[in-house]
Amino acid sequence: MNLSKSLVTAPSWVPASGHALRLAGVHFDAVRIGGYLGEEVAYDLMAFTGFQAGPIVREATRERNVYFLLAPGTAAAFSWPAPTRALYGGGRSESYVGIPAFGGTTWPLGWRSLPTLEDPFVEGELLHRAVESALR
Repeated sequence: MNLSKSLVTAPSWVPASGHALRLAGVHFDAVRIGGYLGEEVAYDLMAFTGFQAGPIVREATRERNVYFLLAPGTAAAFSWPAPTRALYGGGRSESYVGIPAFGGTTWPLGWRSLPTLEDPFVEGELLHRAVESALR
């Protein structure tokens, strides 16, 4: 986690401590990718962007999901291949994403990449290309 470009203050959707559930489609859209594929896509995206990819949250559970946070209204613009899942507003059901604080005890959630002033969200097109590349 690179704090050199960290925000002066955390976005309103990042809790001050611990972690909190946030409704996808309000402050951000999310793309969830589980297991090894999620880790591979996160690493590839971070390496391509000089480790400034925007907000990526990792979940240390059995599924080991990785959540890529995109600007609200972005995820629906792409056809996400299986096994990825786009989470955004306007669907048949609501989806919540666990968001960790920037510091302290946040287990089982952690930041793989922080939101910054320069990169407040993961770029949807870049993520989509990274997913397709990883699935080839």
